[in-house]
Order: sequence, then C-alpha cells, then structure tokens
Amino acid sequence: MHRVKILEYALAALLRRPGKSAAILTAYTLLVTVLCSVLLLTHALKTEAEQLLAEGPELVVQQTLAGRHDLIPERTAATIAAIPGVASVTPRIWGYYYDSLTKANYTLLAADPAASPLELVAGRLPENEGECAVGMGVAAARRIGVNDDLILIDAANVGTIFTVTGVFKAESRLFTEDLVVVPGEALRRFFAIPAGMATDLAVRVHNPGEIETIAAKVKRQLPATRPITRNDLLRTYRAVFDWRGGMMLALFASALLAFCILAWDKATGLNAGERREIGILKAVGWDTGDVLMLKFWEGLALSLLAFLLGYTLAFAMVFHWGVPVLGDVLRGWSVIFPDLHPVPHVDLYQMATLAFLTIVPFVASTVIPAWRAATSDPDEVMRQ
Repeated sequence: MHRVKILEYALAALLRRPGKSAAILTAYTLLVTVLCSVLLLTHALKTEAEQLLAEGPELVVQQTLAGRHDLIPERTAATIAAIPGVASVTPRIWGYYYDSLTKANYTLLAADPAASPLELVAGRLPENEGECAVGMGVAAARRIGVNDDLILIDAANVGTIFTVTGVFKAESRLFTEDLVVVPGEALRRFFAIPAGMATDLAVRVHNPGEIETIAAKVKRQLPATRPITRNDLLRTYRAVFDWRGGMMLALFASALLAFCILAWDKATGLNAGERREIGILKAVGWDTGDVLMLKFWEGLALSLLAFLLGYTLAFAMVFHWGVPVLGDVLRGWSVIFPDLHPVPHVDLYQMATLAFLTIVPFVASTVIPAWRAATSDPDEVMRQ
C-alpha cells in the first residue's frame, strides 16, 4: 500500500507539470517510434526474403565473362545433372526491362507453371504466344488488368503487344510487384537470346546438407561459372537490409544525440522547484528511500508510456500503414514500390533490448540527481 501511494503521488507530480511532461513524452515517443520502425521493418523485409527464397532452387549457376554475368549454354545442364546428389537442372530465361513510359524497371521471366510458387489475384498464367501475366505494381503503373494489352519494346526496338491473362499475388509481394511473366520462346525472341542459351540454371538438390559440396564440384568442373547457393542469397539480402537499416539509424543520429543531451541535462542536477519539493518531503517525514522510489516511479512511468506508445505506433506503421517514407528507402525500388504489408511479428528479444536501451538510461538520469538531493539536509536543500 505504501508503494501504491508513492506511485499515485508520482503520477500526480507528472500531471502538475503538464507542459514539461508532454514535451518530454512527445520527443521520447517520436524517438522510440523511429528506432522501432527501422528495426521492425528491417526484420520484416528479411523475413519476407526468407519466405520467398524458401520456394526457390537450392543452387543457381551463372556463366561469367570478365567477372560479369553472361548467358550460359543450356548443354551445361547435362554436366551439372551428372554430379551425384543433383535432383534436377532447369535452364531459366529472364531479364530486366526499362519502361521509359513509367520510368520503371520490370523483371521479365519465362513462364513455368509447374515450378512457379506464385498465385494469381485474377486470371491465369500465360500459355500462348502474345500473352503475359503481370505483378500488381506493373498493373497499377500501366493501369491495366486482365484482357488489357501491355506494349513493350523488344531488343530490335520493335513494339511487342502482350495480352494480360493474369495479375500476380504472392506470399511476398516484395519480389512480385515488378514482375512480368511471358512464355519462354516469346521471351527468348524479345531479348534476342540465341537458341541453346539461357540466363542461368536452377539446380535442385536431394540433400540440403550437400549444397556446398555440389557448388564446389560445379565450380571445379566448370570454372567459368559462378554457383550461388540459397544461403548466399539470404546472406546478401540480410546484408543489404541491415545496411539500409543502419543508414536510416545513422540519419536519425541527431535524434539520439538530442535524447542523450536531455538525459545528461537531467543527470547534472535538479531545478530549484524539484529540489524544494524533495526538501519539503524530507521535512514532513519522507526518508531517502521514499524519495528515490518517487523519482523512480516518475521516470519509469514517463519512459514506459513513451516506449509503449512509440512501439505501438511503429508496429502500426510497419504492419498496417505500409511504412510511409521509411519503406521507400529500405525496399530500394526506383519507381515501383510494393504496397508492403508484412505478416505481423514481435521479436521479444528485440523488444526487450529496445526497452532496456531507452528506458533504463532515462530512469537512471531521473534517480541519480534525486539521490544527491535526498541525502542532503532538508533545510539546506530548500534554501538552495
């Protein structure tokens, strides 16, 4: 009961200083919101990448020329398929297309209904010449839908008309927003890819534990190739998103600095009114422990409320509002940005770390100067 009364008094003390409390709460909440938004979005993007790559091949083999990606002969698939442990090798045709009309880059992929993990919002996958299926970002940018025409300029600078047969959705829109899927031979002619050549080879492996071994054998037998494992892709995406998240945190370093200055200002001492209040409390019978408990509750109530508000706002921004501003930077598209709504996920370890790094310093900066005043003579404190 005694502690409850002190808590009630601490809350009342905060309400007696509405301007100061509101200013600190607002700044504190905004800081926590920004930090949590960046960390939550970075984690969500990495999770989205992991979900989609889980459906892809265990190994991708690319041909290299002068250290750059080149077309690979389809006959190379037979050499790789002969390696023990390889389940299948599939030549893939895909490439990038710059759309001068929308100033956006599209990813064009040869249709493979048997292997595609993608789902359709409407329509079907392309089966015939002159058909295509598009991602929702392409459909929105071109303002087209099922049965509409999509006109693209091929490698010979000739306009090619594709009839849209379907619009894609997927468990992760992060990788399908800019996608255009067309039949394989049509895509080969569109990019002027010679017969018998492919963009890369998708390799399936029987035992996931042998992926690295098979990749080493491919590199040894085909030194002009570059085997890329699924783990390599995952590490790349993690590194990219971590780097972008770190860049955003660096941009908000000024906010962190302002918070540190605020905490330091509180730690350097109390103002005259706060010292007088402590002196009066000591004079009417409060002991040092009660005063410290009072300041502890004040700091904890303010910092905990700011953290909960900030984390809630960040959670809503990331998982419900499409991450305005921050999402465009972290996703990395030039024009077509997915309407990102990742699956809500709470990392308790991450949440506890954020709480510790934001709440503990503020509470400490509240209690330490109060301890100095509480251990002084009440009459001396009130005279200062």
